[in-house]
Amino acid sequence: MTGTLYITGDAAADNLLNTDANALLLGMLLDQQIPMEWAFAGPSTLKERLGHLDPGKIAAMPEDDFVSICCEKPAIHRFPGSMGKRIHQVCAVVADQYDGDAANLWTGVDSGKELFRRLKALPGYGDEKSKIFVAILGKTQGVAPEGWRNAAGKFGDDVPRSVADITDEASLGRVRDWKKAQKAAKKDKQDRPLTD
Repeated sequence: MTGTLYITGDAAADNLLNTDANALLLGMLLDQQIPMEWAFAGPSTLKERLGHLDPGKIAAMPEDDFVSICCEKPAIHRFPGSMGKRIHQVCAVVADQYDGDAANLWTGVDSGKELFRRLKALPGYGDEKSKIFVAILGKTQGVAPEGWRNAAGKFGDDVPRSVADITDEASLGRVRDWKKAQKAAKKDKQDRPLTD
């Protein structure tokens, strides 16, 4: 099944996210402190530079060599050095624990709780990022184990609050508008008051 995530503004980059589990996992990893579009285009950029997105091959590369590829202009992230190291770490886990295929993180998982646990165990995947990724899988990728909405927390609802809710240009606009309203109301993506 091809997913329905629409985010980068580039049809080929979106198609990669919707058909390659490793690309999707790395795109979400990169989604912090930069625009969503830039983050989720990162896997496509890496694939162009490497010729693949094979976690085993990436993990086998010397970390410094991989980081230098991430730092090439245009860089894959605002902080390409630290994020390059993080990608390298995630690829090592996927290679070692999931046979080099991120889809094995969720294939056959029987509960949203277990899916969340597996994601949160990855380097760079904290509580919120893991919840959003559970929501991406449930809402756009057809991966909906029992209890996935509960595991996704607020991101499992029908409010257009994150990348998990973007499947076309109109929904991208709704998410942007919602985020602006939240900022004006001094609330975060989970409706919690922002602290100064």
